[in-house]
Amino acid sequence: MTETQRVTSARPVGPASHPDLAGRVAIVTGGSRGIGAATAAALAANGAAVAVVGRDVPALLAATAAITGRGGRASWVRADCTAPAELAVMAETVGRQFGPPDILAAFAGGNGMPVPTEAETPEHWREVVDTDLNSVFYTVRAVLPAMPAGGAIVTMSSAAARQPARSAAAYAAAKAGVIALTRHLAAELAPRGVRVNCLAPSATENDKMRAWLTADQRAELGASFPLGRIAQPADVAAAALFLASDAAAWITGATLDVAGGKIMV
Repeated sequence: MTETQRVTSARPVGPASHPDLAGRVAIVTGGSRGIGAATAAALAANGAAVAVVGRDVPALLAATAAITGRGGRASWVRADCTAPAELAVMAETVGRQFGPPDILAAFAGGNGMPVPTEAETPEHWREVVDTDLNSVFYTVRAVLPAMPAGGAIVTMSSAAARQPARSAAAYAAAKAGVIALTRHLAAELAPRGVRVNCLAPSATENDKMRAWLTADQRAELGASFPLGRIAQPADVAAAALFLASDAAAWITGATLDVAGGKIMV
């Protein structure tokens, strides 16, 4: 095995087994690609009915077809998570199709390309904060009224919020805000039996990374992690399922670093 193969290869990660998820209703925003799509597929493989939410209709169709083609139960809903009115329609649609949501994976976001702060514009700053922080609030606000006791919310932060990185300051600030929002919601919602936890992944292979970096560059990046590779979407999805499941029934307000050992706090 070459050095490139060693640092980029990973043991296959199949859907984690959480039988308690069977029969639950899950909403996954940002669910058409990458971590969101992997999480939606893993939830469905465990018997949940999954609403796949995003903006790209062809990608939504493909992600949903991949689930139903394996015998899973899923539907897709187009919604922009920075548009509260669209999210209200999404929540109503999911309720009609599947019933009250037991699980929300609020994963829509992105926009972490590096921007020197001197070159940052107010317009771009607001766009990033809207995409990566406000969208989480809007999504939770739309879904929470129908969520029953025993529900679980999983939000998506980033390693950029945990320590300085090459991403834009706006992205780091927005993702740090997601962690603070998660903690506040966890304390607020605990009395009604709803848990809220957060994931903070580091470098995860996806379409954008493959477009930006060659295989050798991805291998070099992977070699910088103590575990010797970058993450695959299934690695993060497995952590999401754990936090959504009864295996994490006494965990709320936590941020789980899925970071290959690079972040230890």
